[in-house]
Amino acid sequence: MDVISLTRRLLAIKTMNPPGQERACARFLGRLLEKAGFKIWYWDFAEGRTGLIAWTKRPERHHICFLGHLDTVPLGTTPWSRDPFSGRIEGDKLYGLGAADMKAGVAAFVSAAVRARRAIQGHAGIMLILTAGEETGCEGATFLVHILGGLPPVGALIVAEPTANYPCTAHKGVIWLEASASGVAAHGSAPHHGVNAIYKAIQAIARLQNMTFATPSHPLLGMPTINIGTITAGTAVNIVPENAMFTIDIRTIPGQSHSAVCRQVEDCLGTEARISKRRLDCPAIESDPSHPWIQDVFAVMEPILAARPACPSSAREPHGMAYFTDASVLRAALGNPPAIILGPGDPAQVHKPDEFCLASNIEAAERAYYQIIMKWSRP
Repeated sequence: MDVISLTRRLLAIKTMNPPGQERACARFLGRLLEKAGFKIWYWDFAEGRTGLIAWTKRPERHHICFLGHLDTVPLGTTPWSRDPFSGRIEGDKLYGLGAADMKAGVAAFVSAAVRARRAIQGHAGIMLILTAGEETGCEGATFLVHILGGLPPVGALIVAEPTANYPCTAHKGVIWLEASASGVAAHGSAPHHGVNAIYKAIQAIARLQNMTFATPSHPLLGMPTINIGTITAGTAVNIVPENAMFTIDIRTIPGQSHSAVCRQVEDCLGTEARISKRRLDCPAIESDPSHPWIQDVFAVMEPILAARPACPSSAREPHGMAYFTDASVLRAALGNPPAIILGPGDPAQVHKPDEFCLASNIEAAERAYYQIIMKWSRP
């Protein structure tokens, strides 16, 4: 199955999260990889929420590892003008939910791994990790680390998240917090008899809006950011609300202490609100661009990117991404290998109606992954 056909096949399998239900997709890829000679192990963090690890034996050297997730975001409320599960192709654009994020990347590295395994047989030390539940906070990856404690160390890690095929050596970390404000309920006609929790939350949120981080800007990732994502409060229009809850999304940069960031947020909330839950805490990722393997990846990607019209920068110019990935959870468990984020999807297409990925980018990614594996397997 060629890489474009494989991408279309993955797009046809619905893995919207919630509810996820990645099992059918994981089993489909597992059968394909097992047929090609890979060992397969599946894990579920909940019913139908299946991830898989595929690997070849190569005891004399650590594996090269590819990482991707199988779930997509929901369709959302804006209608699509094309069937989001058909894998429709128009010119160079392949449309579908998850085309950019990140079923094209998964298809590209699975296809490349199968091809490399057949080309060099027992000399290919390849590991593939395909997770469920990434879109809602790295649930599958977190569960994997919890049940295993650690994974066999790998020599290098490629995360196939969307980068438009630019090799990126860093991405931001993340902290998701829930904060709550408490008041006193009263009848809406006599608000002076109560304490409005919404008003208290608004005061705390206004301070967060103006909060700054006392840290230098990162050369690739810029400054940390903070965003209020949701607010939930009140039970009826004629009742003074006694509770309000809001969520806080913080994107961090390498070198920041997450504990210190949480203390700063707590201080900024003041007496009006408090942190009630830390939902997610994943560190930023950064690799040294001068690492020999990173330089090998740059060398592979340079002619591929140079062949593109109006290419804005060289593959050797370091890039970073503002999002986070499962690598935040899994890199330490894999022995802290050098890591690079490199995938065919366009970050500008992520989580949008009529999401697409350029077919030429998918084919280029598959070729690049194959060359990277071959270089790794023949030192």
